[in-house]
Amino acid sequence: MRLTGLPFVAALALTACVTINVYFPAAEAREAAREFVENVIGEEAGAPARDEPRDAIPGGMALAPDRGPRMGVDPWILLGIAPAHAQSPDITIRTPAIQAIQQRMESRFASTLREHFDSGALGFTGDGLVVVRDASKLPLKDRVAVNSAVADDNRDRNAVYREIAVANGHPEWEQQIREVFARQWVASARPGWWYQQGGSWKQK
Repeated sequence: MRLTGLPFVAALALTACVTINVYFPAAEAREAAREFVENVIGEEAGAPARDEPRDAIPGGMALAPDRGPRMGVDPWILLGIAPAHAQSPDITIRTPAIQAIQQRMESRFASTLREHFDSGALGFTGDGLVVVRDASKLPLKDRVAVNSAVADDNRDRNAVYREIAVANGHPEWEQQIREVFARQWVASARPGWWYQQGGSWKQK
């Protein structure tokens, strides 16, 4: 027997579960990134830039907007079933794995990377990593150690973006987490540091 029209909709409604809409919590992610990045860079870091679009990152990429429940009449409401809109969760960065990565990055930045950001040898890439921008600014005696530190730091960066997404129960958020952090590294950079934007280098 085929169910069509209103009887079919009613039957579907009786068997339907409430729908859950989970949106990427962009504002909470920005705050978590700011805390993490400023701890890594240290007290000498500049304040986050206020004149950049909050939903843009270097390279012209844009973050997914922090949406609330959609407007308009939900068809489930017409059937007397209210969908459940999940609250935007906080973004935690306080798991043991994330804290261990942060501590390594803090130590590495203070002991090796900071002075080479100051000299202009290093820069932030548009995807939240570090690169040797100008090897001529690295003393010969430091090049092996700096290249090793950059590689180690990028492994930790990739790991922390993934770990934050997984720790918050949404592995699919990894790319959005990376985009938020990419913007924050630039926003927290000291004057004179270099970063990539749209494929070219710019100085803070």
